[in-house]
Amino acid sequence: MASGRFGLIPRIKIVVWIAAFAPLLILIDRILLGGAYIGGPFVDDPVELIQHWTGRTALILLFVTLSVTPLRRFTGYNPLIRFRRLTGLFSFFYATLHVFSYFVFDHRLDFDSIIEDIIEHNWVLVGFTAWVLLIPMALTSTTGWIRRLGGKRWNRLHRLIYGVAILGVFHFLWLVKLELTLPLIYGGVLVLILAARIGVKQRAKKRPAPPPSASGGVGR
Repeated sequence: MASGRFGLIPRIKIVVWIAAFAPLLILIDRILLGGAYIGGPFVDDPVELIQHWTGRTALILLFVTLSVTPLRRFTGYNPLIRFRRLTGLFSFFYATLHVFSYFVFDHRLDFDSIIEDIIEHNWVLVGFTAWVLLIPMALTSTTGWIRRLGGKRWNRLHRLIYGVAILGVFHFLWLVKLELTLPLIYGGVLVLILAARIGVKQRAKKRPAPPPSASGGVGR
C-alpha cells in the first residue's frame, strides 16, 4: 500500500488534521460569526461554550488516541499507529485551551484565586490534575525522548493516559452535577475502550511486542 508523499498515509493524515481542527473552527464561527458558516444556536454565554466545547473535544480525542491500538490489532492495519501521537497532541492542545480559558475568564490569571478554587472544588482539582499529567506525555512524544528515557521508562510514563482519561470523565461528571446522561455516556465509552485494550494486551502477551516509536506519543 502506498505510503509515500502522495500515498494513502499522508492523505489520511491530512484528513486527521482537518477533523482535529474542525471543532476549533466551529467554535470560532459560533462565537465570532454567530454560526454564519457552520451553523448553530445563538450563544448566550461564549465563555461557557468555550470551556465545555474544548473540554469535550479534548476528552473525545483522548478516547480516539486510546482506541488506536485496539483498532490496529483488530483490523490488522498497522499504519494506524502513525496517527496516535497526532490525536494525542491534539487532545493536549484542546485540554490546554480548556484550562487556560478557566485561568483567564474565570480567574483573570489571579493565581491565588486559582489555587484556592483547585483546593476547594473536587471537579477543578481532578480536571487540573488530568491536564498536568498530560504535560509530560506531550513533551516526551518524540523519538528523541524515547531514546533518552529508554523504552520501558517511556512506556511507563505514557501509561498515565489511562489515569488522565478516568480523571477527565470524573471531572465532567462532577462538573455537570444534574445532567448526567452525557458524562455517563462518555464513561461507558471509556469502559468499552479500556476493555478492548485489556483484550488486546492479553493477546499481545502471546507474541513479542514491537519496540516503541515516535508515532506513540501521548499514550500507548
